[in-house]
Amino acid sequence: MSDDYLAVNRANWDDRAGIHEHSPGYDRERLLSGEDELSHVVSFDRPRLGDISGLRTVHLQCHIGTDTLSLHRLGARVVGLDLSPSSLAAARRLAADAGADVEYVEADVYSAPSALADHAPFDLVYTGIGALGWLPSIDRWARTVAALLRPGGRLFIREGHPVLWACDDPRPDGLVVLAYPYFETPEPTVWDDASTYVEPAPGSDGGITATVTHEWNHGLGEIFTALTRHGMDVVSLEEHRTVPYLALGDQMVADPELPGEYRLAEGDDRLPLTYTLQAVRRG
Repeated sequence: MSDDYLAVNRANWDDRAGIHEHSPGYDRERLLSGEDELSHVVSFDRPRLGDISGLRTVHLQCHIGTDTLSLHRLGARVVGLDLSPSSLAAARRLAADAGADVEYVEADVYSAPSALADHAPFDLVYTGIGALGWLPSIDRWARTVAALLRPGGRLFIREGHPVLWACDDPRPDGLVVLAYPYFETPEPTVWDDASTYVEPAPGSDGGITATVTHEWNHGLGEIFTALTRHGMDVVSLEEHRTVPYLALGDQMVADPELPGEYRLAEGDDRLPLTYTLQAVRRG
């Protein structure tokens, strides 16, 4: 597999970073309004995370650092890693404005063991929503996670469900239709889209110039198998009916009980939208 996808996707995320940093969807001002404020994504899984005080933690594909800052505020000794220099610049600004001691490293996921050699091994590897789809090989990802963790260390991931990623774009007929691969494929699905998944800040056009992305889906079975193959035991899996953005457009409504989360307006028992998975490295 050529690494051309890295350059293509990096350019897209560099463009998105400037939009996301000031978007209401990332809620930067709320995060800076108090030391106890957490991102909605981390808040959702806080009961599942448990006490992470003092844990050596790496946040893979950290983007602009809102979840990374939240892990820091829960007491983790956290380092964030991302391939996009513009995203990391925004993450560093957020940490500086919050007075938080968070280190950021620029590298793609598969290069993480070498890029983080001075920090590893970790007690906790954390990955958030919308990360795995940018990786061509889930097996290589699992090998990377295992290389970063100490024996007994934990992987924690909340991710978009592969069934959601296989769904067609929002449809005027309101149907939920599978139109894209569920399983990992050798070649990526190539998108050309000048928009992003959160609304731009008022006064911004929210336009992206590097519009092409290369993406892959990975089935739950493929994820399980890859983790097991590389010395990990899956200890928890929950499927959720909500996702922290309008994944299917106006087919979705805000969840009244979960801030920042959205569910299908009708028939939300039809479709898992996200999942939370935890695994522990054997040894």
